[in-house]
Amino acid sequence: MSNKNTLKKSQTDWAKIDVMTDEDIDFSDCPEITDEMWSKGVLQKSLETLKTKKQLTLRIDQDVLDFFKSQGK
Repeated sequence: MSNKNTLKKSQTDWAKIDVMTDEDIDFSDCPEITDEMWSKGVLQKSLETLKTKKQLTLRIDQDVLDFFKSQGK
């Protein structure tokens, strides 16, 4: 099974994004974050917990493994 042409090319204009400034970003459709919003926030996990890694073993088809290896690190 070939995966050529199965991955869609991004339609994002990255060159345009690269030259944008903060003032160019349209925030009209998202509310301003207030101190009240932050006061209701809850920390779910400590940063130390997020840094730990768990070993996982699973069996997958060779073509799936080849695909992920072809993507690089």
